[in-house]
Amino acid sequence: MAPLKGRYGQFMERNFHSAEELAAALRAGEVTSAELTDEAIERIEREDKALNAICVPDFDRARAAAHEADQARARGEDRPLLGIPVTVKECYNVAGLPTTWGMPQHRDFLPAEDAVQVSRLKTAGAVILGKTNVPLGLQGLQSSNPVYGTTNNPWNHDRTPGGSSGGSSAALAAGFGALSIGSDIGGSLRTPAHFCGVYGHKPTLGLVANRGMVAPPSPALPVDLDLAVVGPMARTARDLALLLDVMAGPDPLTYGVAHELALPPARHERLSDFRVLILEDHPFIPTGSAVRAGVNRVADALADGGAQVERHSALLPDLAEAATLYTQLLFSGSVARFPVEAYEQLQTRATGLSADDQSLDASRLRGMVLSHRDWLEVNNRRELHRHGWRQFFAEFDAVVCPVTPTPAFPHDHNPDLLACRLDIDGVEYPFFDQLVWAGLATMPGLPATAMPAGLSAEGLPVGVQVIGPMFEDRTPLKLAELLEERIGGFQAPIRCSSNVS
Repeated sequence: MAPLKGRYGQFMERNFHSAEELAAALRAGEVTSAELTDEAIERIEREDKALNAICVPDFDRARAAAHEADQARARGEDRPLLGIPVTVKECYNVAGLPTTWGMPQHRDFLPAEDAVQVSRLKTAGAVILGKTNVPLGLQGLQSSNPVYGTTNNPWNHDRTPGGSSGGSSAALAAGFGALSIGSDIGGSLRTPAHFCGVYGHKPTLGLVANRGMVAPPSPALPVDLDLAVVGPMARTARDLALLLDVMAGPDPLTYGVAHELALPPARHERLSDFRVLILEDHPFIPTGSAVRAGVNRVADALADGGAQVERHSALLPDLAEAATLYTQLLFSGSVARFPVEAYEQLQTRATGLSADDQSLDASRLRGMVLSHRDWLEVNNRRELHRHGWRQFFAEFDAVVCPVTPTPAFPHDHNPDLLACRLDIDGVEYPFFDQLVWAGLATMPGLPATAMPAGLSAEGLPVGVQVIGPMFEDRTPLKLAELLEERIGGFQAPIRCSSNVS
């Protein structure tokens, strides 16, 4: 297989090319979808034994879809993803494939129809190679479960690729397909992108239909989720935008097939026109040195490119209150199916909390036992934060901040996540406290693009997130694209790459 010149001029194996580059090659007749698909399958069969990113391969149907894509192109058809090999997170329903969410009791659950986003991928012409691994029940920032085992980070197999979209991020970093789709409530798109050196976009809440991304054996209904979204993952910022265009729009079961959603264009096209706030510190958890360096690398690139860069703003909503609200909202739904006895024990523990205890541990416990009355008050405070963000984005275009405080951490499969600890430069902190950075965008429902920002001293990827105004997803995506051109973007892991420059 001859290598091709990639986006930045280096010669790379075709499996690492962007969807945009592959689409151009397909349109030019330089390659067929059948060839791309065979190359991707060959690579997965050769490399995935060490990674375990593709938990449910679907190679026979992928080859058939590639053949159909080539026939369609021969007839003159041209769709956004026609003939492009992609993967899908395990939690999406794909007719004919199991959906388990890593839960052994659902090992044999086979949905009868595709999730709405799987349908949109197929309509756009994508070739689905298979499904990618997830944590048990999608809970946690690692990707390991009793059904499919553990996924390793392509940069260091002793480290996690993140979760819950860790299989997708590992697959992208290893060259297993050009695109993937994931989901995000606690950074589940952004953290794996950060840990594996790829791109992920958490869309504005409600922008992308989620039907069919549901725990088995629940029916696939057009439910409006609180906090949670589904979104694109890729190896370039432009590919994120390409895939978001395929995914965006409400569920036709709710709004009708003809309903279309037009997103406003990016606020600016030049780096020098952007007004950006840089955040590197949080009141609840320190930022590790490697991530701090990544944030400042991006800040320097912005300043060098002429952007207006600020480090402080009185308009920024209170970070401590935002983290508390996010924690309460996130955990309020986590106990809905707990046995009565277990729930009553939580209520007793929450009653015993001191009013002065404003720790995140206390917020998690209070969130788990919120009454409907109390939840409405928390939700009202969220609306005040949304109003604050609207005022903020009248003066700024984006926020650049960490995704998590550290690069990818070593595998830790303690089932008691509340007991886990995160090592930040030699000091341990409660594992769940790192979610405050993800929650900064999740709680108010803002769009956020995770992008690579270089490597740590240990040679691990470091990413940042670019947060933008609600329903202005194209603005953080454009800023990520402009930064990619300035500081570089995805790098193939040394153990996975076939660079020959």
